[in-house]
Amino acid sequence: MKSNMNSVLLEDERVDGADKVTGKAKYAAEHSLPNMAYAVFVTSTIAKGNIKTLDVTKALAMPGILDIIYYGNCPTVPGYLTNTAERPKNVTEWRGYKVLYDNKVRFFGQPIALVVADSFENANAAIRFVKADYEIEKFETNFDKARLDATLLKGPISYKRGTEKKYKEATKFIEAEYNIPIEVHNAMELFATIAIWEGDDKVLLYDKTQGPKSTQSTVARTFGIPDKNVRVITENVGGAFGSGLRSWANVAAACIAAKKLNRPVKLVLTRPQMFTLVGYRPQSWQKIGIGADAAGSFIGISHEAISNSSRYEDFREGIVDVSKFLYACENVDTKYSLLPLDMSTPIWMRGPGEASGCFALESAIDELSYQLKMDPIQLRIKNYTTVNPENKLPFSDINIKDCYTYGMEKIGWKNRPMVPGSLKENGMLIGYGMSVGVFGAGKGSASVRIVLSNDGKLLLECAVSDMGPGTTTSMTKLASEAMQMPIQKIKFKLGDSDLPPGPSQGGSGTTSTVGSAVDLACKTVQQKLKEMAIQYAPAFAGSTADTLEVKNETVLSKTNANASIAIPALFKLANQEKIDLTISSTGKTAAQLKYTSNSFSAHFVKLAVNPKDGTIKVLNVVTTGDAGKIVSPKTARSQMLGGVVGGIGMALTEKVEMDHSTGQIMNASFGGYHVPTHAQIPNTDVYFVNKPDPNVNDIGSKGIGEIALIGFAAAIANAVYNATGKRVRDLPITPDKLGFKKTKA
Repeated sequence: MKSNMNSVLLEDERVDGADKVTGKAKYAAEHSLPNMAYAVFVTSTIAKGNIKTLDVTKALAMPGILDIIYYGNCPTVPGYLTNTAERPKNVTEWRGYKVLYDNKVRFFGQPIALVVADSFENANAAIRFVKADYEIEKFETNFDKARLDATLLKGPISYKRGTEKKYKEATKFIEAEYNIPIEVHNAMELFATIAIWEGDDKVLLYDKTQGPKSTQSTVARTFGIPDKNVRVITENVGGAFGSGLRSWANVAAACIAAKKLNRPVKLVLTRPQMFTLVGYRPQSWQKIGIGADAAGSFIGISHEAISNSSRYEDFREGIVDVSKFLYACENVDTKYSLLPLDMSTPIWMRGPGEASGCFALESAIDELSYQLKMDPIQLRIKNYTTVNPENKLPFSDINIKDCYTYGMEKIGWKNRPMVPGSLKENGMLIGYGMSVGVFGAGKGSASVRIVLSNDGKLLLECAVSDMGPGTTTSMTKLASEAMQMPIQKIKFKLGDSDLPPGPSQGGSGTTSTVGSAVDLACKTVQQKLKEMAIQYAPAFAGSTADTLEVKNETVLSKTNANASIAIPALFKLANQEKIDLTISSTGKTAAQLKYTSNSFSAHFVKLAVNPKDGTIKVLNVVTTGDAGKIVSPKTARSQMLGGVVGGIGMALTEKVEMDHSTGQIMNASFGGYHVPTHAQIPNTDVYFVNKPDPNVNDIGSKGIGEIALIGFAAAIANAVYNATGKRVRDLPITPDKLGFKKTKA
C-alpha cells in the first residue's frame, strides 16, 4: 500500500504503539480493584409492553449473588425524577430511557434487571433464573412498511432555494430511491464501566467513552453532585466510531449498583448487547431528483430522506445537508423526516448523515452522467464551486480537483469503459467508479496544561480521549514541530476528566481544536523562555523577544550568532524548576468565520464481478483527501485505510437483520453481521493534497476521520454499474440484487 506525502514531520511512529501491541495499554474493563463486584444485564425478550411480574427469587439464591436491581428496588436517582420541580437545580433529566426505573419495555433487548455478583461467572450464571412475565403490546420495527404511512412520520424539516423540483425542467434528469439498512459500529472493545463511590457525593469511573468531560457532566447532572466530584478515566479506547459520544445505560447502572452495594462494580456489555444498547447508524430511505442542461450544469436538486429513531427519543442527522452545498446549483430543495419505531435509539456513526446522504447524491450524479454521456468526473468539475451555495460564504480552502487528478491517474481511469458491462479481464467483468465525500471542518474550545521542566522534558495534558486515530501521536508531533525539540522528550497525557477540558472525540474536530490549543501553549512557553533569557542571561541583555528564537532546546539570537543558551542552563540561571501554564484556545476567530470550512475526499475503485455468480471483488482503491496540513502522515493514512474498510462493509456486507414478528435482531454477532475480512481489503493507495488551510485554524489542519468513509459506498456502487450495467440502490450490494440466485450457505 502506498502513501503520498509532500513532507514528513520529524519521526512518524505512533508514540503509544508499543504499549498497545504489547498489552501494556489498559482499557476500561481491564482495570481490577479490591472488593470489586461484577454486574450483567438481564434483557427483555419482547419488543414492547409491560413487565407484570419479575421473579428474582431463584436467581438471588444462586452462589455469589450480591443483589439483583430492577424497577422494584432501584434507589432513587435524581436524574430519573420526571417532575422538574422535584429535581435539584444541578440535576438534568437522564437522556433516553431510564435503566432499571420502570416496568415498561421499549425495545427487544432492553435491560430489565442488573445481576450483581462476586464474580462475572456467578453473575452470568444467574441470568436465566430471572423470570419476567410480560403484558405484550403491539409494536412496529419494520421501517420499509411503516415509512409508507405518512401519519407515522415526524417532520418534515424542509429547505428550499430557488424553485422546488426544478430538476424536472432539465434536459436530462433522473429520479431514484436509495436505501441503507441499519449498520452497527461494532468496535472491537466492548462498552464497559467500573464505578467506585468514594463518598456519598464523589464517584470515580473507568469508562469507555469518546468524551471524558461529557461523561463527567452527564453523571454529575444525573446524580446531583458537582462536576469536580466525578472523575472519568479513559486511558485507551478500542474503537467507537461514534457510539461513545453519549453515556448509555451501562454508565448509570454501574453507578447505581456501586452506590447501593457500597463497593466497586464492573459492568461489561456482551457482543449482542452492542447491537441494541449503544446506538447504530439509522436505517434510511432517500429519494433524489437531479437534472442538468446539455452541457452538464445542474439545473436542480431535490433530496428527500426518512430515517428511523426510537419511540422514546428523537435522533436526527444531516442526511440531506450535503445536497445543499457540495455542488453549484441555484435550485435545491430538501425534506427530512423521522420515523419512530419500537427500537433503541440510533447514534452518530462514522460520517454521520453525510455517509448516508453522499451514497444517494453521488450515486445519482453517476447515473446522470450516463444520461448525459459525460465522464462523471467532468460532470463534477462542471459543477465545481469555491463558494458554498447554501450560505454564500467562500470555502476556506478547496483542492478537490487535485484529488481528481491524482485518483484518475493512479486508478487507471483512462481504461474505464464508457459502455457498462463491456470490459473483461480474465473472464471477469471489470468496472471503475468514483465518488466524493465532504464533512465540516470545525474548531471548538480546548485547554491544555503545558509543563516544561528544567531537564528539558515537555508535558502536555488535556481531557480528550483517543479512540484510535492517533491523537496522542498527533499532539506530540505538533508540539515537537512548534517547540523544535525531539519528540522523545515530549509526553501528551489524555483520557482523564481531571485534566484541562477538551472536546469529545467526534466529528473530525480533535486535531483542529486540541491541536490549536497545543500550538498556542507551545508558542506561549517559547515567549516565556525568551523573556527569561532577556532577564537572566547576560548574552541577551537589551534584546527584544522578536529578535530571539527557540529551537533545538536552546534560546538563540537571530542577530548574534554567538548569543545562545541551552534551556536547562537558562532554568538554572533563573533559579526556576519549570514553566507550568494552562492555556485555552477558543473557537474560530471573526476572520475565520468569514469562511465555510470543510474537508473533502475523492474515492476511486476498480473492481471485478464474476459473471457466473455475481460475486464482487474490489481489486484496487485510490482514496484521496483534501484535509489541510497533514500533521501525522502515518496515522492519517491509517484513518483513510480504515475508511476504505468501513466503506467496503457499508457497500457490500453490513446489514442488521430484524425479525419483525418479535422485534429481535437476528444477526447480533460477528458471525452473523459481516464486516469485511482481510481477504476483502484490496491494494490501497492513500493520497493527501497536504496544503495547509490558513483560514480554518492556526495550524492549517482539518479533519480526516469522517471523509475517509463518506462517499466510499457510492464509489463501489458506481463501479458495479460500470462493470455490469445493473444499478443497485439498496445497500449492501449482493449477488441476488444483481440478478443472481442466492447460494445456499
